Amino acid sequence: MIRKWWTQVKAVARLEMKKTFFARRGFWIYVLALAPVLLFVAYAIVMSYQEGRVAQMARQNEKPIAVQDLLAIKAGMTREEVTEILGKPTVYSRWTAPRRSGSNADQRVHEHYQYSDGQNELWVNLEDGRVESTHIEEAHGVGEQSVVFASIFQFFFLRLVVFFGCLGIFMNLFRGEILDRSLHFYFLTPVRREVLMAGKFLAGLVATCTIFVSSEVLQTIAFLWHLTPNARDLYLYHHHGLEHALVYVGVTILACVGYGAFFLVAGMFFRNPIVPAAAILIWEGINPFLPAVLKQISVIYYLKTLCPVDIPAPPGLPPVLALLIWNTDPISPPVAVIGLLMVSLFALYVSSIQVRRLEINYTTE
Repeated sequence: MIRKWWTQVKAVARLEMKKTFFARRGFWIYVLALAPVLLFVAYAIVMSYQEGRVAQMARQNEKPIAVQDLLAIKAGMTREEVTEILGKPTVYSRWTAPRRSGSNADQRVHEHYQYSDGQNELWVNLEDGRVESTHIEEAHGVGEQSVVFASIFQFFFLRLVVFFGCLGIFMNLFRGEILDRSLHFYFLTPVRREVLMAGKFLAGLVATCTIFVSSEVLQTIAFLWHLTPNARDLYLYHHHGLEHALVYVGVTILACVGYGAFFLVAGMFFRNPIVPAAAILIWEGINPFLPAVLKQISVIYYLKTLCPVDIPAPPGLPPVLALLIWNTDPISPPVAVIGLLMVSLFALYVSSIQVRRLEINYTTE
């Protein structure tokens, strides 16, 4: 009997696959999945331009400059002391501004110098030949850039792209059939409704995993694009970048499973997707503030634990926002995977009960 049901599940999934991938209502999902890829492409272009500009400045230096030379410039130093250490500035600007001293008006001279060692950039502001202020723009290391990737993955890709993508696919597995007035054809076949639900869920899961895992892989490629070969090898093989990329793919698949199960249930209980989408989005957003038991009835609770890179909270960040970054109740990865699968199975169980009670009335749609 189990073999028969599995054969029927695969048959339903094959029928649903084409409709799921090429649904008229689903084109926007591909655009949504492409958005983070374009974001990383833009990031790579900006970083490549910035690195090229800084390297070009270093090639124009009057003398070789090390990062220690840049750090040696302090407020109060004279123009001559600066040029003795760093040479003539690569970028130079000068202007005057009026200064009033008692009843006499005169001019004060402002100068702006820029230097680079090929990676870091120094801005020096002088007034009347003395350093008034300095600022060093340090090069973004591999570790910092991995935090950028993790931030976009957690707060944009998981919480918005995958969330709304699963909403668009799984909510329409049954609601789309009802709107197209074709669900009764399935119900007239000698197939158990639970088997039908499982086949549709499998088709939706294959579609979402294919779309969003492909998006995640393209994001990783775009992220690595601007790195030099040495920096790329350092990130992939010495900073666990390759391991992190595989973990991100696994987290994406689990996100599709969890959100897919939730939205499959929602599609059976609600006609309007706005109501369940808003409710689940709010529930996921307030998860850090919920009691420990209620936190576990969530998808993002488990996904945050599985993400390989912790996002540091900058100094002065309000405690409410800090809670959104940090997982205040971390659990081990195996427990997180099992917990997410258990929550998803419970949602699918509720769906199996509801699908047996589902009645079709096209006139009310």
